[in-house]
Amino acid sequence: MMDLWAYRNGVKIDFSRPGKPTDNAFCESFNGTFRAECLNTNWFQTLVDAKHLIEQWRQEYNVSRPHRALVDRTPAEFASHIALKRDMTETKTD
Repeated sequence: MMDLWAYRNGVKIDFSRPGKPTDNAFCESFNGTFRAECLNTNWFQTLVDAKHLIEQWRQEYNVSRPHRALVDRTPAEFASHIALKRDMTETKTD
């Protein structure tokens, strides 16, 4: 079904090569982090429980956890910094 959908919509499917996780290093890095920090550390009793715990982890990962790629700032801090820089740039050009 996916192959047919892709053909009809002009989408070229390009899978990572088996045994070559570096084909998409960002995705593989996230998958490893998610597995190690969430899936391997929680015991899910029900689907509702799983959704709740995964959402808690997602919020922490996306809002309050420092990331090396963001110079050890949280995503919220990084977004605020970018917004502040943008505001300062717009103020200078006005």
